[in-house]
Amino acid sequence: MNINIRKDRMNKWERWDAILNRKPTDRVPVWSFGMGFTALYAGLSIVDAYTNPAKVIEAVAKVSKDFGWQDLPLMGYASMGAWEFGGEVKMPSGQFAQAPTVIRKPVESPEDIDKLPTPDVKTAGTVPLMMQAAKMQIEGGAPLIMPMSLAAWSLAGNIAGIDTMCKWSLKKPELVHKICKKVYPFSVDILRYWVDTFGPERLLPYLGGTAAASNQLISADQFGKFVFPYLKDLYDEAHKMGIQHFLCHICGEQNANLVHLSKLNFGDPGILTFGHEVKLETAVKFFPGHIIAGNLEPALIQMQTPEEVYQSARKVIEKGKELVPQQYLFAPGCELPPRAPVDNIWAMMQAISDVGWYE
Repeated sequence: MNINIRKDRMNKWERWDAILNRKPTDRVPVWSFGMGFTALYAGLSIVDAYTNPAKVIEAVAKVSKDFGWQDLPLMGYASMGAWEFGGEVKMPSGQFAQAPTVIRKPVESPEDIDKLPTPDVKTAGTVPLMMQAAKMQIEGGAPLIMPMSLAAWSLAGNIAGIDTMCKWSLKKPELVHKICKKVYPFSVDILRYWVDTFGPERLLPYLGGTAAASNQLISADQFGKFVFPYLKDLYDEAHKMGIQHFLCHICGEQNANLVHLSKLNFGDPGILTFGHEVKLETAVKFFPGHIIAGNLEPALIQMQTPEEVYQSARKVIEKGKELVPQQYLFAPGCELPPRAPVDNIWAMMQAISDVGWYE
């Protein structure tokens, strides 16, 4: 297909300022959620996306410039917790791996919960890499940085295994609370470390980790008992630190959990990204006043032709723009496939150019 992209009237940082201050933007902003893709597009390896802060910053700058994205460097990953609490992770390798995975869990039995260390947030696992990237961004003049902190349920799932957590939630709920209480302070400590280092005004924390709590794994009742209380405490503590805005990826089949999630204080505004399993109409209903982001199915970006991707993206953009004008951010429903064809990425941006502008 022919690509003819309109020239932007705002740059990345002007658009971020508008998004977070409820001001008009020139067009629908785009958050690619593309850690692995960004690395490969810039000529790096996927491993670099999780281990090389300087190269990640350069790569994000390149995709932001080339495609007009709002992306911020994000050094964390979904398996966070295992390494930080004494286990091991494997960096991605081979054709199909796209993120670090846990190869040794710190908790193999209930007795191991009591043996978990109290990590030093300044030296634990991937946190030093996250901090190194943040300092480099500030030194480069970035007005906004994104630390990553996971929910207690997700940290615990990486530490003990999400299958174990699901079994315990049914048969030994006291163990779920025991491990969540053990690991929850680490999530708070990460945010406090960033606030103490940079101040709260420059932070847009990514508080993810809800994929492990999707309704494909646990029920809404279990979510309310084992996930929500610790999430609420985390957001409340973050607000006490002065953090004003949060980006939360609500991943996978979460429809039955939205009644709980809607009670969290995501900021004014918060940015909530959704998988394709949650309709944009549903997201707007549960989270009025927030920036709604999403939710093109990533598999379509990988598998469809450019023309098909264009049509799929166009439908999502038109729906989001109609539902929440000036409060919609186009994004994949989860991470952009690392090996998505570049022609398909340009097709998405052509859809933004054709139907995403605010005249």
